[in-house]
Amino acid sequence: MGAIVPGQVFLARGKGQHREKLVSFEKALREAGIAPYNLVKVSSIFPPRCRLVGRSAGLKLLHHGQILFVVLSENTTDEPGALISASIGMAIPDDPSSYGYLAEHSDVGKSARDVSRHTEYLAAEMLATKLGEKLKEPAPGEFAKVFRVSNGLSLKTRSTTQTAKGVAGVWTTVVAAAVLIG
Repeated sequence: MGAIVPGQVFLARGKGQHREKLVSFEKALREAGIAPYNLVKVSSIFPPRCRLVGRSAGLKLLHHGQILFVVLSENTTDEPGALISASIGMAIPDDPSSYGYLAEHSDVGKSARDVSRHTEYLAAEMLATKLGEKLKEPAPGEFAKVFRVSNGLSLKTRSTTQTAKGVAGVWTTVVAAAVLIG
C-alpha cells in the first residue's frame, strides 16, 4: 500500500442546537457539510504541495460514506448565554515543497476575530518550533497574516472559526475542520 498524502484541503465550519448533545454535534457537522462521511481525526500537518480549495469545490470530490481525514475542533455547551468557539488555523510556507501546520483551538467567551487570530498564531508558532526555529512575532497590538521564521521562511496564515451562544434547555455545539482529500 502506498503512502496516503492528501493533495487538497478545504475548511468547513458549522453549529448545531438540540436537546440531545449528540444530535447538536450532528447538526453542526451537517451545517459544515461533512456529516455524511466517516471522519477520522488526524494530527496537524498540512502536506507539501497541497492546495487549499473552497468548501463547495472540495465537497464535489467526495462520496457519501467516504472516509475523510480531518483536523477537527469542537466545543459544546448547555450554559445559557455562554459564547463558545471552535477554530482551525493554517500556517503555509512560501515554499510549496515544505509542509505546513494546521492548529485546532476552542475557547469560551472570546470573539470569532480574537479566536481566529490566536489560532493562526498557534499554527505559525507550532510550525516554527517543529522546524527547530523561532517565530518572529509582530509588534504588540499588531497582527500579521504573514509570519516570518528565524530561518527566513515566510508563513501565510488563514483560519476558519465558528462561534455560537448557548441557549437554555438545549446543547449548542460548534465545529471547525480542515478536510484533507485526494
